[in-house]
Amino acid sequence: MRALNRRAFLGTALGGMTAALAGHGRAVDNRITEINEIEEVEVAPPPRPVEVPPTTVSPRDTLFLTWQRDPTTTMTVQWIAPSGGPTSVRYVTRLGTDWREVATTTRPFPKTELLVHRAELTGLTPGTEYLLQLGTTEIVARFRTMPAKATDTFTFVTGGDSGVNPHAIANNILAARQEPYFALIAGDLGYDNGISAKTALAFISNYARHMIDPKGRLIPLITCLGNHEVRGGYKGRRQDATFFMPLFDGLYRDTTYNVLDFGDYLSLVLLDTGHVSPIAGEQTDWLASTLKERAERPHLFVANHVPAYPSYRPVKFTPPAGASLVDLARIPPSAGTGEDNRKHWCPLFERYGVDVVLEHHDHTFKRTHPLKDGLRDKYGVPYLGDGSWGMLRTPATPEARPYLAHVSKSYHFTVHKLEGEQRYHVAIEEGGRVADVYGTTGKRPARRG
Repeated sequence: MRALNRRAFLGTALGGMTAALAGHGRAVDNRITEINEIEEVEVAPPPRPVEVPPTTVSPRDTLFLTWQRDPTTTMTVQWIAPSGGPTSVRYVTRLGTDWREVATTTRPFPKTELLVHRAELTGLTPGTEYLLQLGTTEIVARFRTMPAKATDTFTFVTGGDSGVNPHAIANNILAARQEPYFALIAGDLGYDNGISAKTALAFISNYARHMIDPKGRLIPLITCLGNHEVRGGYKGRRQDATFFMPLFDGLYRDTTYNVLDFGDYLSLVLLDTGHVSPIAGEQTDWLASTLKERAERPHLFVANHVPAYPSYRPVKFTPPAGASLVDLARIPPSAGTGEDNRKHWCPLFERYGVDVVLEHHDHTFKRTHPLKDGLRDKYGVPYLGDGSWGMLRTPATPEARPYLAHVSKSYHFTVHKLEGEQRYHVAIEEGGRVADVYGTTGKRPARRG
């Protein structure tokens, strides 16, 4: 493998990030000042009571983008609003004049009088900027499609466990300043618990307001299920993901897990850690075939909510076959979370050369060493997380859990920069500090035989 040029990256990419951070302006500075005066959230909030959501929501308040299929040639436009608004979406290349129009579909937004309005734009040109207009209203926005090939450098941001508090808003603003092509927030969006329409709507409203880059482009949202999207958290039914499914069932049509392929260069495998779909059985069988089919992709990412290698919650390992006494001594003996992930999924990640697994749920920043059978291995799989976009806890130490390479108690998101075969993963804290820089290159030699 070629060595990653970390110094060159820090001198170029992070220079751009620093410039963006410097441009926050007075509003963000004031917001961060307010945040510093608020006591840190140590635990997830309890289930919220059913609340009456506002009925005066406008399309502008909740407009956001997502995808149902290939992001190089499609875009899905959505908003939540009463009936009687725009019934179509018009779009054109940014310098073009040939406007096209797509009719919207609607469906109820549960526990409210509001509707989810959706229009999927297809046949778009890769790597191109567009204008979109909601019907004949004055609501005009910009967006861009993903590049056609992996040779085109691009960035995206990831995280989890957002909520609707000031920390989440500050990270929305900071993430948008990085000019990402999209954001992946992998579970626990607003903490609606499947019962609070008001909370679910607040998350979308915050995202719609703040996830717009400095050039005025809307940043598409990709997500997967977390426990706080589902009534009861785990072992639920599809309808228990009360507000998640009406918004994201375009991608999750038949299951609560799927893969999103970006042309032939990037695949995001999005999993359900037992919130609706059991980890073992059909989901694992699907995962095995999905990873096998994409093993030669230049970039193969997995995202799920509950971590296989937690940084806060206790963890219990099933010792790998043939482990030495020295290896066994490094395995922390405690019951906890992620055991089914480690049993059913991690061997598949290792077999098919997953480049990075994105995990959340524990409300810290973490990066593991590359791992194989739960132990450090230079050809193993790194796990990044751990879900502190807007929620926070104190992590365990690397001394207590040797699989951890770096942890901290900090609100954060991660910027991923893909350059050909190289990947840079930069963790940025809420105040703008770079917490960690990590790089991976190409496919591991162990996979090439």
